[in-house]
Amino acid sequence: MTTAEAILLEISEFAVTYAFSILGAVILIVAGYIVAGALERWASSALGRFPSFDETLRRFLSKIVRYVVLVLVGVTVLAQFGVQTASIIAALGAVGLAVGLALQGTLQNIAAGIMLLVLKPFRVGEYVDAGGIAGTIEEIGLFATEMKTADGLYVLAPNSELWNKAVTNYSRNAIRRYDLEIGISYSDDIELAQQTLMELATNDKRILAVPEVETFVERLGDSAVVVMLRYWTATTDFWPTRFDLTKAAKQAFDAKGISIPFPQRDIHFLPSDLPEPARRGGNPTIAS
Repeated sequence: MTTAEAILLEISEFAVTYAFSILGAVILIVAGYIVAGALERWASSALGRFPSFDETLRRFLSKIVRYVVLVLVGVTVLAQFGVQTASIIAALGAVGLAVGLALQGTLQNIAAGIMLLVLKPFRVGEYVDAGGIAGTIEEIGLFATEMKTADGLYVLAPNSELWNKAVTNYSRNAIRRYDLEIGISYSDDIELAQQTLMELATNDKRILAVPEVETFVERLGDSAVVVMLRYWTATTDFWPTRFDLTKAAKQAFDAKGISIPFPQRDIHFLPSDLPEPARRGGNPTIAS
């Protein structure tokens, strides 16, 4: 038997031995690919039935389902050829552990992003402050969140930084309270000042009747009696109402002769011929 005949014989024996394994592997790969795509679409459709479920998280979980099926198909195909899958699974676990340790910060951001998308402490379009990072939410991603500050700057904040901090959401609640403080002179009529503030609040349609508007003397300052107007308004009207009411209060006080005093300090000048202890506030002994 020639060398060529021997090679052909070995190839034919290999083909006969592994023909069914190869055919089965091809069928598994094709079927697995089809099943993975179908399960991905099914998971995406199932999660899409929940209106509050985030679109980014829906796509991410659907892709996870697809990749898990493909990995299982790959392990099954190798088992068709007699490969010990236990060692492969152990190797994949070791590789996954190594990758996880190398990408610890990235995986932490992904986990935080999933929690942010599920629990929704903030949504796109809301203004928040999380540990000093403040701005309007532009987009919530799996790794980072895009924000726009009040002065128009772009901020890309890692999700882990936002998740590990207390979040103050200025847009979530429908109504907000504001305390307008105005100082008046000690010689002015306090009742007139409070009545003027109440009239301004009553005439402004943006100020809510419930909770009830309040006005009271908040404190006695160094140079003024501080009168406060406490009111509630819709969150969308908070800043315009605050600015307009502050201006209207100043104009109304001026019209009614209610003064808003400047900070004052009384300075007493001592005669220059006093003994040093007296100038320091002590009790000097006057020599005879």
